[in-house]
Formats: sequence, C-alpha cells, structure tokens
Amino acid sequence: MLRIIKITAILSLLLAWPASVEASGNGVEWLTMEEAQELMNEDPRMIFVDVYTDWCGWCRRMSSETFAHPVIAEYLNNNFYPVKLNAEQEEPIEFQGQVFENENIGQRRATHSFAIALLQGRMSYPSVAFFTEDLQLITALPGFRPPKNMEAVLAFFFTGEYRRNSDLEAFTANFEGQISE
Repeated sequence: MLRIIKITAILSLLLAWPASVEASGNGVEWLTMEEAQELMNEDPRMIFVDVYTDWCGWCRRMSSETFAHPVIAEYLNNNFYPVKLNAEQEEPIEFQGQVFENENIGQRRATHSFAIALLQGRMSYPSVAFFTEDLQLITALPGFRPPKNMEAVLAFFFTGEYRRNSDLEAFTANFEGQISE
C-alpha cells in the first residue's frame, strides 16, 4: 500500500512538472540590475524594480497574483526592463559605476545598500521603483498592488503621464485597462 502511494505521488509530480515549467515560461522575465543596464545600451527602456524580501508574505502574494497575471507579465516584458531585487541579498550590485553592498551580511534582516538608496531609507516591502530610460530614479511606491491597480500604475509611468500629472490616485481611479477585476 505504501509503495502505491509513493508511486502515485511520483507520477503526480512528473505529470505536473511540464505544466509548471510551461507556466513559468509565460511570466515576467526578471533581470538583474546589471543585466537591465546592459540592455539599455542597445534598446533604452524604463526600468521597473520589484523590491522584496524572502520573509515578506505580501511580497510572495504580489509575485503569485500580480506578477503572474498574464496582462501584467506581458506589459512588463514588452515595455520595461523588469528587475527583481531581494532587499536582503548578499551579492553586490553595480549601478552606474558605483558598487552597492549588503554591509550587514549575517545579521537579521540585513538590508542591501542599493535597496536603501532605491527606497530612500523608507524600507517597506513590497515596493516597486521606476527608472527613466537614462537611469534616473523617478520614484518608489510601497505596498501590495493587485493586478488591476498594477496595470494602471504601469501605464501611468510607461505613457509618461507621471510627467504631466502627479496624481497617481486619480489616474488609477479613472484608468480603464484590460483587467476588469
């Protein structure tokens, strides 16, 4: 009986594996900050940065709900260089010739200096940040955003509306995108 249960479990995993691989191929094509900067040389785009931590439940929810949504994934992949940044990563980050490091590796919740600079010391997870095509930080926005709201936020920055109108709330309230709920 135990052997049948084991075989059934293994078969279930093997059958589910191709579907999970296929699903992951349709999501956001995350880059490192260094990769995004390199791509800017050939095709300048805005950079979108998802700032998260491994322990953050809202970050996991935003990854599984918001960034997994096909409209959001397509919008990010087609219009931005999407970067996923673990705010507590140990690896250094080179940005515009400056090296940023996590100077407190080994300590509890050791924050990377690039995340501190991006979020301007207001450490809130999840947060998203936007850079112009010439690598200037536009802003960082804290908090979980469901897909419908994220679509409006992405459009606000991608279309350049942020230059004409600083009222993101009014823009998102009136935005009509592809996501209905």
